[in-house]
Amino acid sequence: MSSKKKLLTGCVLLVLSQAGWAAAEQTYTYKDPYEGYNRVMFNINDHLDRYIMTPVARGYRKVTPSPVRTGVNNFFNNLRDVVSFGSNLLRLDIEKASTDFVRVGINTTFGLGGLLDIADAGRIPNNKNTLGDTFASWGWKNSNYFVYPLLGPSTVRDSIGSTITDVFPIENAIFKEDAVRWSLTGLNGVASREALLDVTDSLNDAALDRYTYMRDVYMKLRNNQVGGSLFPADDDDIDNLVAPGSDNAVTQPASVSSSQSVKKVTESDDNVPATTDSTPDKNTGDNLTESPVSASQSYWNVH
Repeated sequence: MSSKKKLLTGCVLLVLSQAGWAAAEQTYTYKDPYEGYNRVMFNINDHLDRYIMTPVARGYRKVTPSPVRTGVNNFFNNLRDVVSFGSNLLRLDIEKASTDFVRVGINTTFGLGGLLDIADAGRIPNNKNTLGDTFASWGWKNSNYFVYPLLGPSTVRDSIGSTITDVFPIENAIFKEDAVRWSLTGLNGVASREALLDVTDSLNDAALDRYTYMRDVYMKLRNNQVGGSLFPADDDDIDNLVAPGSDNAVTQPASVSSSQSVKKVTESDDNVPATTDSTPDKNTGDNLTESPVSASQSYWNVH
């Protein structure tokens, strides 16, 4: 299972469990300085996904055999290992960078250019780190919620990392024709959305305000991954250097401020946190990238 799908599955399990944050957090307010923009972009993304991406993804699933879809996903996951390799080098994590290098080498050489995931079959660790994880390991652990155009829920920190990798994609070093690059970008988006259909189709309405509910669930999981705080002090938040004033702070909704405990999110892969309330790695958000979903509508992310 890809790291993106694991994060999304965690969001789904939290939504369906109707669990809340710990009682000690109820007295705090979650800062959302970009809420005005975020809500507009959330609605735009949601409509694009509902009326364009989801139908296209269903059509892609219907006409494309499962082995072919698996090969396409493996190909793009192999390219993500290249990004993960660079991210781990920037973090000076030689062990994980070496693992990424081995994965890319094996899958590219013996996996027909990445169409076959030989590395997973050989149980080689799957890191899938991003620039956002690198920034977090450098100290930028707390970051405000930010809805990225088309790609969905993110943070300011992760959005900067995503923008860098989007402007300088690894595909540009491999494919020289613009038509091929754009075709691969489209295929990547459709394939990524198709891989999440089963997860997003299982969602039901969980709150009257879907934006608020999704924001809180996403931020809870993402902060667990990178070791951030859900309610950081002002002097702990690097985003405050550029963020608007704190007048937009909103109170935690009732849907996520009950006294119920957060249920554990189980995962079969040893490389990711097994629970949403476990102690995060102090230095990294390893093995997980942001993969958001609306509380009752499909949401997609190509990262």
